[in-house]
Amino acid sequence: MQTILGRRARILAATTATAGLVLVAGCSSDDDGGSGTKTAAGGVELVKAGQLTTCTHLPYPPFQSEIDGKVQGFDVSLIDLAAKNLGVKQEILDTPFENFKTGAFLNSGECDLAAAGMTITEERKKNVDFSDPYFEATQALLVDKGSGITSLADAKSEKVAIGAQAQTTGEDYAKSQGLDPVSFESSDAVLNGLRSGQVKAVVIDYPVVQGWLKTKANADAFQVAEQINTGEEYGFTVKKGNTKLLAAINKALAEAKSDGTYKTLYEKWIGPYDESAASASPSAS
Repeated sequence: MQTILGRRARILAATTATAGLVLVAGCSSDDDGGSGTKTAAGGVELVKAGQLTTCTHLPYPPFQSEIDGKVQGFDVSLIDLAAKNLGVKQEILDTPFENFKTGAFLNSGECDLAAAGMTITEERKKNVDFSDPYFEATQALLVDKGSGITSLADAKSEKVAIGAQAQTTGEDYAKSQGLDPVSFESSDAVLNGLRSGQVKAVVIDYPVVQGWLKTKANADAFQVAEQINTGEEYGFTVKKGNTKLLAAINKALAEAKSDGTYKTLYEKWIGPYDESAASASPSAS
């Protein structure tokens, strides 16, 4: 997944705040959380009364991006389910991704959880607790159709410029293959680097590429040269030791997978349903 370096955090809802513009993520609950209490259903303690505050990093379609004035996507929809069970609404705080890896915004009490298409890794588990995996991800090598590149090995042998999003598992993978990728701040910047010819190929999460190729202009210009199975699984994160919120998130995920909601949301945001994406084993966080 992604990160933005040195960028000031922005709050996203329908009012202006000192940190920036806030946008309420779509949520199916109209409950305001009761009489100002920070304790939600099941005894879950929240950082703000009546809302489940989610740190993310925008844009990262199809998991989270601003569409028609509000933050929407696969991650957002799944966390909406947990928020509904807690009797509150979800609100989104847009932050630099490096804070997710360290758990900084969770530890400072600015967010209840982080949802950002984030790969579960042993290193990250040292700082945060992960939910059960909710998505099995792969990387993709996206190239210009006229490049002649058919694989990462081709790109390496031809010494073409490769791009990746900074501090992501895609960038890590490219480096592990002996490449020196150009780092971009966001997924949009990665695509723009490819579009402008700054790089000839990019390594990034395959679902993001799927989203890009839904646009005809992108599909006409670019193609997937190789899909790379790196064994990655995504998870949501909470502050270490926040067992009640973690249990609430895992419960919402399990219910969504059993009642068909997960499949419906997957098809809406990702594409044709891949059952293996939902069959990942629980995380030992």
